[in-house]
Amino acid sequence: MTRQSVKAHHYFRLLVSSVFIGIISSILGLTLKTITEIVQEHIFSTAQKGSPLVFIILPTIGITAIYFLRKYLFKNRKNKGITEIYKTVDQRKDHLPFFKIPSHYVNGFLTVIFGGSTGIEVSTVVATATVGNAVYEKQMAAKLYKLELICAGVAAGVAVLFGNPLVGVLFALEVIARRITRTLLLSCAGAALVAWAFLHYFPSEPLIHFPVTHWNWAALPFMLMLSILGGTLSVYFTLLVIRIKDYFSGINNNFMRVNLGALSVGILICLFPFLYSDSYHSLNELLAHPQGYSVLLILALILLKPLASSLTLGAGGDGGVFAPSIVAGAYLGLGFAMVCNSFFGTSLIYLNFALIGIAATLSAAISAPFTALVLTCTLVPNGFGLFFPLLAGSLMAKTTAQKMIPYNVYTYVPKA
Repeated sequence: MTRQSVKAHHYFRLLVSSVFIGIISSILGLTLKTITEIVQEHIFSTAQKGSPLVFIILPTIGITAIYFLRKYLFKNRKNKGITEIYKTVDQRKDHLPFFKIPSHYVNGFLTVIFGGSTGIEVSTVVATATVGNAVYEKQMAAKLYKLELICAGVAAGVAVLFGNPLVGVLFALEVIARRITRTLLLSCAGAALVAWAFLHYFPSEPLIHFPVTHWNWAALPFMLMLSILGGTLSVYFTLLVIRIKDYFSGINNNFMRVNLGALSVGILICLFPFLYSDSYHSLNELLAHPQGYSVLLILALILLKPLASSLTLGAGGDGGVFAPSIVAGAYLGLGFAMVCNSFFGTSLIYLNFALIGIAATLSAAISAPFTALVLTCTLVPNGFGLFFPLLAGSLMAKTTAQKMIPYNVYTYVPKA
């Protein structure tokens, strides 16, 4: 065989493997998203009809269940999020063990439905990355394509979560691979096309129901100022997660660690129900009636959402900073516009600034401005109308955060 035919053969095997991974990962992501949304909404609405004190107990139920599952079913093997993926791709001898698929799937589900203030995004990413790793171990493609197969799983999983294949590809390239090659593009594109086919038959509704109408160049300085604040918020979130997780890891009593964190989250949810679970349910409510909520409440939510998420993770819940960054960023943008309109006589559009806050905070939190840009555009029916300010905000926020600290939650390496 000639060199070109050998290369074509390897590319074909890589594409076939990526399509297979895309099918399994799309099923995982779609089912986890669907059942989590249904059960979460049912539990939340049922709790709202009863005593508010129920919210205090719910996170404890979920995180305690995760503790016992981890101890007896998964043999005390811990989930460490996206850092596990970095380890396995940087050190090719290490692999993502197969148990991480059911572990992250079940633990992410239990965390979110019982109010743990995070989301299923990171759980989906690690589970689908493990699908790619499992296919790699079966040697369905050449040995040097480990990263490509892992990224294929991630691309499909993220694509079905947010209803856009491009978001999945960008996340896999920017956050997981952190580089672009021909083979990475091939594997991610193959898996993303499968996800696109799934989305054709199981379409995803935009997270925020209100369309973007217009934006004015006169608002650009305010948008850039908000982007700097978004980068700062992501740094606050990053440091909070790291320090709270370090604190909880120092608590040797498992009962104390689980209940201290879970009950703290429950108290916060009892006082501020918008903090329940991924908090996506709060965005449409706030944007529909922004004048019905005080500036102080929004400012409190900006600070408390990262705190509730950090406590959830510290107590042993499954998840990461992805969903909390989206929500906290929306709160930040809405609060910024409310302050400017109330005290400085401006007429800033609340939806536009909520979206700028999302893009800025998420971009800085995961160091992925183009993923944050396209994802934010897909959150509303016609978000690409804000393409330029969202792009500027994403880039400025990432730069701001990197000047403050040279790492994020995923890339932080604890000191020995």
